[in-house]
Order: sequence, then C-alpha cells, then structure tokens
Amino acid sequence: MAQSVLMDTNNSAAEGPELAEPYLREVLDMAGLAVEYVRAGGNTLYQRGADGGEIAIADFAGGYGSVLLGHNHPDIVRCARELLEAGTPVHAQFSRHPYANRLASELNRIVHRELGTDEPYYAIFANTGAEAVEAAVKHAEMDRGMRIVALGEELQRSADSARDAVAGGSVVADRVLRRFGVSAAAGPAAAFAELERHLTEHNTAQLERPPLFLALEGGFHGKLGTSVQLTHNEAYRTPFRSLAAQARFVPWERPEALKEIHERDRGVCFELVVADGQVDVAEREFPVFCAFLLEPIQGEGGIHVLTAEFAEAIQRFCEEIDCPVIVDEIQAGMGRTGTLLASSQVGLRGDYYTLAKTLGGGIAKTSVMLVRETRYRREFEIVHSSTFAKDSFSCTVALKVLELLEADGGAYRRVEERGAALRAMLESVRADFPEQVQEVRGKGLMLGLEFRDQSDAESEAVRGLAGSGLFGYFLAGHLLREHRVRTFPTASAVNTLRFEPSIELADEEIARLETGLRDICALLRDGDGSRLAGAATG
Repeated sequence: MAQSVLMDTNNSAAEGPELAEPYLREVLDMAGLAVEYVRAGGNTLYQRGADGGEIAIADFAGGYGSVLLGHNHPDIVRCARELLEAGTPVHAQFSRHPYANRLASELNRIVHRELGTDEPYYAIFANTGAEAVEAAVKHAEMDRGMRIVALGEELQRSADSARDAVAGGSVVADRVLRRFGVSAAAGPAAAFAELERHLTEHNTAQLERPPLFLALEGGFHGKLGTSVQLTHNEAYRTPFRSLAAQARFVPWERPEALKEIHERDRGVCFELVVADGQVDVAEREFPVFCAFLLEPIQGEGGIHVLTAEFAEAIQRFCEEIDCPVIVDEIQAGMGRTGTLLASSQVGLRGDYYTLAKTLGGGIAKTSVMLVRETRYRREFEIVHSSTFAKDSFSCTVALKVLELLEADGGAYRRVEERGAALRAMLESVRADFPEQVQEVRGKGLMLGLEFRDQSDAESEAVRGLAGSGLFGYFLAGHLLREHRVRTFPTASAVNTLRFEPSIELADEEIARLETGLRDICALLRDGDGSRLAGAATG
C-alpha cells in the first residue's frame, strides 16, 4: 500500500491531484513558470526534456538572492557532507554552541570593519529571514517595554519628591495650574493632589499605548504574523490586519514625512519637577515608536536603492526620538552588492541587522539577528528560542560561506565586475527600447529592469496582460519558455523584472538574457501580446 503513493516526480501523468498549494500551481501554469527542476549547479538549473535529457536554464532568480556563491558550491557541499558523515548534532539545544559563537565573532569582525566601530553585536539565530525580522521586532518591543517600566518608575519617584516638596511649603506654579485647569482656591496641597490626579490619568493612558512601527513604503519584511504588518503591500497585510503590530509607512525619499508622522503619533508623559521652590511640569517623550524597519535595497518593492541622503535623515531622526533602526539585509546583504552589509555603503548604522538567504550557502536554512550592545537585553535569550536554530550544521556551513566571501575579497570583486557587466547590458536594452523600458535600478548583483505601463497599449492582447496583475510573470514565462532564462518580477511591483544571479554568471548567460529582453521589447513594441502569453505561433 505504501508503495502505491510513491510517484515518479518526473512523470506528471503519474501524479495524483495537486494538494501542495494548488492555486499557486495554477498561477504558475498560467504564466508558463510551472517547471520542475531536477538538478542545480553554479548559475544553472536543469529541467527534464521530453526526451529525458536535461535542459540547462540560466538562473537569474538565484533563490531570491539565496545563492550568491552558486547552486551546490563544491566547497559548501563538501563541508555539508563532512558534517553529516561525522554525525554532527543538529538537535543539541540548551548546551554549549562554540560553532555559533565562532560565527557570531566572524560576523562581528566583518561588521566592525565595514562600520568602523568596535561595539559588539550579539547574535540571535533563526531559520528564515522572516523569523529573524520577528526576533528583531520582539527584542525591540522587549527593550521598549523595559524602558517604559523604567520611565513609569522615574515619573513615580518625581511625583513623590514633588509631593514631599509641597508638604514642606512649595507651591505649584500658577501657569501650571492654569495649563491643566486646576484651581488654587482649596490650598497648595489640594491643588497639587488635583494636578497629580490629572497627570497620573494621562500618564497611565500613555504608558499602556501599544507600539507603532515605522517602515518604508514599498518595503518587504516577510509574511509571518508580525512581519507581514510591516510589509507595505496591502494585499499581504489586509487579511491579517487584526493580528499584530501596526506600522506607519514613510514615503520613499521624503524625509520631511518623518516629522509629520512623529507629530501626529508621538506620545508625551508629564513629569512633576521641583525648581526654585515651585512645582513645575516637564514633558517626557514616550517611546511609542518601537523600531524603524528598512531595506537598503528594496527587493519585492521594485529594486529601489536607499540613498545616502535619505539614510542620513532616517538615522538622525531615529536618534532624536530614540527609536532603534532595524536594517533588513536579508536580500541585499551577504555580499550581493559587494559588501557584507549593503547599508554600510550609504553610511547607515543599524541597531539591529537581519541576515539570511546566502548565509546558508544555498543549502542550510539559517538566519541571524544582530543587535548592538547598547540596545541588547539579555533577558530576551530566555523568552525567545527556536528548535532548529544555532545548530552545528547550519552554523558551520555559514562559517564556510563567510570564508569564501572573505577570501582575498575575490567574491566581492566578482560581484562588482559581474554586476557592472550585467547592468551595462540592461542599460543597452533600455537605450534601444526607451518606449518599452522605464528604468534600470539596483547595485551589484541585485538589479531590476522596469517596463513602462502597458495598460494603454494599442494592442488588446498587451493591454490584457497589463491588466491581469501578472504582467511581469508573463514576461518571465516567455524568457523561460523561449530563451531558457529564469527570473521573476518583484511581487509588489510586477512591471519590474529582478536579476539576482550568482557570481558564477557567465558572459554567455548575460548574452542569452539580452536576447530574451530584446525579444520581449520587440513584441511589446509590435503589440504581439499573444506570443508573450505563450500562444502557439504559426
């Protein structure tokens, strides 16, 4: 009986009904992307042809940025094999993990070099990028909560001191009584008691306010319970808006919006103070803003690069209101732009960093959240945990990845050289098809090509593709079907195709992509939407 459920994965006729995300399979089928890959190596994925032979596909999707060093890099495969053959423990929770400490130390060494600092960053390990974001958000909220407790205690101590001062003959300043509508007729003690009651009610309400998060429009930080609410795409957030944290989304490259949001949502507590024999009231900023999340290069949002000027404005603003910065390096980091931290190139320093994808070398499923010492709360280590995180296998594989990235800086230089070659080709296509291509964006081996909106195209077929909500997916399907090139659009900006290949990217693969993109542009120019949609041609 058990044998009957074993199916040949290369024989679709032998398969039963689709039970593994069937609707997604339908969408992929519609766009021509429902292909099974049977092998991977370097910058190439292989599918099985009708004759049983392998068909090589140039992979420009790169696991959404996960395989910077290439699929099944031989050194990483060798490392993984040696670990498994040695019987390395995967499940040894609640014990010493020296390999995790070595990984954290190596990450610190590189981060210190890029940031020009020696402040330690403590590491909390996870399995996926979204989990690393969740860990950062949880830690930031624990930190905020502990700061709120400390603030409440300070306010209470100040109130006690002010009460003692009134008992000793001090009075509440007249302008304070007028400001809060308190009468002085009943005497200093009664006036103070009334004032304290007003302030206590106000402060109690403030201290119980839930956190607000700041994030950039177009940002993507995952689809888990909290992280999805910090992702800008409304289609992802809306079904779950009642579950988790709420965010204020900051318009891209509009630093003036930061002060507008702060003024609208800021919190203030009132502190009773004694000066020159009088009781006065001082304002204390309440930490309603838990954290500011951002990507140095937005992946899902359309490959938009954070400028140094905007980064500086965000850094300055967050320092002024004591709001920690969480830098999401999950897709742009780990060398994809020529440095471990893409944000270091624009002078941004995070209080938190999240790293994943290439950290696992395309084999291990691992991620890490780094938090700087001045923000770190050691209590977090007790209330947060993960069954599969911080294990010997994934940590040792990640150490091998860092070794390969850091070896003589060759990988970083390769990123810059291959990225420049790929970008030059994309710019050439844009220059030759200005009516079809809007812009080329990105850095290193994280590039995007935005096509112009085709919703007003003369061709009814092209208009139909543009209005389907799957425009970029149809373009990707055409590249795969006709040119054996694999890529995808950015999900929140489907007119932009993304290119995140490995450093093994060959000139022939760039040329193959160029042929495919020029074909697409010509079809758009000629209004041949049927061919783009995969219709048979005579």
